[in-house]
Formats: sequence, structure tokens, C-alpha cells
Amino acid sequence: MRLKVFGVAHYSIFVSDLAKARAFYEDFLGYEEAFTLPKADGTVQVAFLKINDHQYVELFNEPNKGEGQLNHLGLYTDDVERMRQYLASRGVTVPDQVSRNRIGNKKISVVDPDGHTLEMVEYLSDSQTGKDTGKHMPATRISDRMMHAGILVGNLDAATRFYGGILGCHETWRGNSLTSTTLNWVNMRVPDGDNHVEFMLYKELPPPDRRGSPHHICLIVPDIKKAVAELEARPARKGYARELKINVGVDNKRQVGLFDPDGTRVEMMEIDTTDGKPAPSSTLPPPR
Repeated sequence: MRLKVFGVAHYSIFVSDLAKARAFYEDFLGYEEAFTLPKADGTVQVAFLKINDHQYVELFNEPNKGEGQLNHLGLYTDDVERMRQYLASRGVTVPDQVSRNRIGNKKISVVDPDGHTLEMVEYLSDSQTGKDTGKHMPATRISDRMMHAGILVGNLDAATRFYGGILGCHETWRGNSLTSTTLNWVNMRVPDGDNHVEFMLYKELPPPDRRGSPHHICLIVPDIKKAVAELEARPARKGYARELKINVGVDNKRQVGLFDPDGTRVEMMEIDTTDGKPAPSSTLPPPR
């Protein structure tokens, strides 16, 4: 029996300069740091930026491992031990037992077909996230919801078997850029929520220093023009050198591409299409 998957819990990324990353996510985008985890020397190893009670961006204050800025992706469930047993029954390599992470939630870590670490989390009331319920969610947040997380995928069939056939995600849309002759993106919605994992398809995966754009998060806003105006008016805008340009994506939704100091993309997007109608899915073949 498949276990529940409710949504994206966190997106964990390496940052080369924590102060600059904090300036982007806190001062510019308006999020608050809920808590941190220390290194052995007492300096910050991980800073947790809170989007809402169930979603965080985790900033790992250490060098990346040569595979780009993504550390791992987190999804949340309601029974991680049963999830561990279920994944094992489906042939996924799992740890021998569930552990508690350093902030007090139950978790297991597995590896997806493309080598990404996927953490399955069960939130607990006595954890740091549980004790922080209702806190650190200021009105300055440019968005209160992470709609999707994007990951690089080299083999669509293998990724679909894992996220779809095993975890129960289902495809809602696929698209390609206007100049592409192959499929570029596939959205896989979690079975028990409205978040999705976006497959960023490549025949050959880009080099590590060019993975910040495909590895990304999407923040939902009700009005993109209002959100841009709010960002333009913030004092931290002067520290962000890029233009805040509104585009209409292939999915017919207004969006703005933002980039943190290490190049990780933060996609700010309206949830509805410009005409209220769903964009048609691509019929092009995958890259391989």
C-alpha cells in the first residue's frame, strides 16, 4: 500500500556566502530565519528560512560537493517508518531504521534515479518546526507558498517510475521551450497535495556551475505586478543587480526569474494562466 506524500517540505541548497544569501532571502524576499544548526566551531552550518509551517528553504553554509548548489529535496509524509518499509518493498535502498534529524523530525534519506538525495520527513510536534508553528511568518514574505521544486532529470522513464510508480506522483503537464525540438519539462504532482516536482529534462546534464537555473523553487503570488512593485520598493533592491522582468511562460503563466547570489533560481509565478485556460501539454519526445 502506497503511503501519503503531502508536498515539498524543504529545498536545501549550498551557499558560498551566508551573509549574502541571507540578504537575498530575508531582506529582499522577506523571509525570516526560524532557527539554525551550528558547526563544530560554533558558526552556522544550516539556516532555515521559513515559507510557511510546512515549507522551508535550507541554506547550507559550506562548499558544494561539485554537483551544483542542490544539497537535497525534502517531501513530507505522515508515517516515515511505514514509508521506509514501503520503499524497501519496492526495491528502493533505504536505511535500516528511521532517524531523527537535528531539528527533531523523523526522516529517512534515499537516492533517486538521477542521484539526488530525497529526504522523506514526518513532522513532529516536539521538533523545532513543531515548536515554531505560527511563528516567523512575517507579512514581508513575498510568497507564503512553495508550489514546486525543480530537479535535473537525465532519464524520464526512470524518474517517472520512481516519483510516479513508487511515490504516487502523477503527471499534470509537460512542456518545451519555443526553440526546442524535444521535451524540456514534466510536472509531477504529489498524490496528497497540490505541490509538484518539476523534472528539468536533459540529454546530457549541464556542468555543476550551470545547474542553478534548472535546480530551482517556485514561489506562488496572486498578482505578479504587485509582487514586483513590492520588491522594487524594498531597500534591499539596490543590492540585487538583475532586472525584475515579467514574462509569460510556455505554461501561459506570468512569472519572474530571480537568482540568489550563488545562481540558484527562484521562480516567482502566478498560479493562474493569463486566460484562465490550461496550457496544452507538449507532444515532443523526451531528450532521450
